[in-house]
Amino acid sequence: MTASKLIGALFAATILTAPAFAQGYPERQITMVVPFSAGGPTDTVARLVAERMSDDLGQQIVIQNVGGAGGTLGAAQVAKAEADGYTVLLHHIGMATSATLYRNLPYDTLNAFDYVGLVTEVPMVVTARADFEPADFLAFIDYVKANADSLTLANAGIGAASHLCGMLLMQALEAPLVTVPYKGTGPAMTDLLGGQVDIMCDQTTNTTQQIKAGTIKAYAVTTPERLDLFPDLPTAAESGLEAMQFGIWHGIYTPKGTAPEINQRLSESLQKALADDGVAKAMADLGTAPSSAADATPEALKAKLESEIARWKPVIEAAGVYAD
Repeated sequence: MTASKLIGALFAATILTAPAFAQGYPERQITMVVPFSAGGPTDTVARLVAERMSDDLGQQIVIQNVGGAGGTLGAAQVAKAEADGYTVLLHHIGMATSATLYRNLPYDTLNAFDYVGLVTEVPMVVTARADFEPADFLAFIDYVKANADSLTLANAGIGAASHLCGMLLMQALEAPLVTVPYKGTGPAMTDLLGGQVDIMCDQTTNTTQQIKAGTIKAYAVTTPERLDLFPDLPTAAESGLEAMQFGIWHGIYTPKGTAPEINQRLSESLQKALADDGVAKAMADLGTAPSSAADATPEALKAKLESEIARWKPVIEAAGVYAD
């Protein structure tokens, strides 16, 4: 066989083998790493989609919680994993903010992963202890500005959703509150319920139950429009805080070098999961909604991550608070 024929044969074999490899995927259990503790909002989202994706893929997706360091330990584990489609990462907005919050990350955020798609974007709610004095959000704004030195703002730790929301709130109000970081959402919410801290800004997945029970007071949401879940709550933008428009988005990633056909197969499975009525209802109960089919794609997630890194970099640098 001549050299040219040999090269042609090898090229043809490659073309035939790659799709066959993708068609056989998955052939065994898949591990979905969630870089936060079990029972938290990101874990809740992961388990919702993993169950439906397992049904579609014909193989079980097992959740592995790898908490610590603001989600970077779990992300680092996936970055180092074999790029075979059997280890995936479900992470939230911290994937973008950690690129600035952590100045010595063990991975390059934009170049250590491939992309599957966006899962959901969870709204945030500005809340306070149940007996907090202001009656509405406009009164809240005035009260916080006048008493910033004596008010406490809880968060679940540096890099947590509540920390990011709190930074935006203080920036929007131009009021540097006394921040109280906790090791997780649970302890922070416990102290808010007990009145040991005054204010916390967190996801609807964490706050809905307490708001409905009246054990904490809700003042505003961070969405562009009011939520069906809380139609009486104004948006922050309605009171002039346009910078408070944001949500905690979640996406699924694979290690860099994963075959495009595998990422596409996972993306298609994710889209089917998000179109499931049961998933949509469960998310609605948590105050959020599934991402659209157009957003549950590798291209959309990559664009989102790039834009969010650019958005949060100046916010974090202006705050001057880093995680290392």
